[in-house]
Amino acid sequence: MKKIYTKGAQGYHRVHTGLSILGLVLVLMAGCDRLGGNKAKPGADGAALDVPVFAVNTTTAISGQIQDYLALAGDIVAGSTVDTYSDVAGKITRLYVTVGTRVAKNAPIAQVDPSKPGVTYVPGIARSPIAGIVVALPAKVGMTISQAMSLARITGEQGLEIKLYVAERFISRITLNQRCEITLDAYPGEVFRGSVSEISPVVDPASRTMEITVNVDNPGSRLKAGMFAKVKVITERKDHIVKIPAAAMIQRFGEPYVFSLETDPRDPAFRVARRKGITPGILIDGVLEVQDGLSADEEIVIRGQTLLEDGARINVIDRVAPLSAN
Repeated sequence: MKKIYTKGAQGYHRVHTGLSILGLVLVLMAGCDRLGGNKAKPGADGAALDVPVFAVNTTTAISGQIQDYLALAGDIVAGSTVDTYSDVAGKITRLYVTVGTRVAKNAPIAQVDPSKPGVTYVPGIARSPIAGIVVALPAKVGMTISQAMSLARITGEQGLEIKLYVAERFISRITLNQRCEITLDAYPGEVFRGSVSEISPVVDPASRTMEITVNVDNPGSRLKAGMFAKVKVITERKDHIVKIPAAAMIQRFGEPYVFSLETDPRDPAFRVARRKGITPGILIDGVLEVQDGLSADEEIVIRGQTLLEDGARINVIDRVAPLSAN
């Protein structure tokens, strides 16, 4: 081994060249070992596994019903409203009813005295032409009336109605006795029932709409004429279908599909997403009918699916409650 002398602050020192080279080799080897520690560990088949994991939210497809509808709105009106008139002109001397009084047909409403100065007549009685409820009473005691003046307005007991106007392009979807769901701001969260009772035989050429009448069920007489109502006319209803949130469906190049979940065949501890082509049906209020390609109770991805490919490994962050069956 060749000896080399170097001059330092304390004199000359001997350095072994061979030892210096050996130390350099050891440092380089240690660096290579550290770099080699970043490699993926081999899998069961000897191949390196470097699989990305995608975070998603899921829910469950369910079996239930879905219904299509037309959303309309209108005022509640009395099924039949008539005015009461006197057979004679004169002064009102007595009223037999007040607003809100329930009357029978031919019940007395007001007494009218047709007498004039120097001439006395027998007072006449104005009677209700129908059975119902007094909703307006313009007549006042002491008022002089003519035979053309309404004394009282009476709403019949046939029930309440809503007059609605359907756009021309939708009239083919309207039939008699169609079920209707009615909601009002006065009773938030409650749904009242009704049905289509009349359909106009003509279309208004000015507005291009057709008038329909909806009878309203009024349990407890809580609904009043004059209230504003929102009406869903049910045009189609399907039972026992598979439905999912519409956000779960992806459509690329005209092909609709969803991602369902299954166990990863490479590692049972993980799950993967499987692309499933579906045939969509009715889409109403964010709920989608699936006619083919998916079964009820299958877990599907509803958030985070836009980056997925078939077989992608996933991590379920949250499971969203499934839709209601009704």
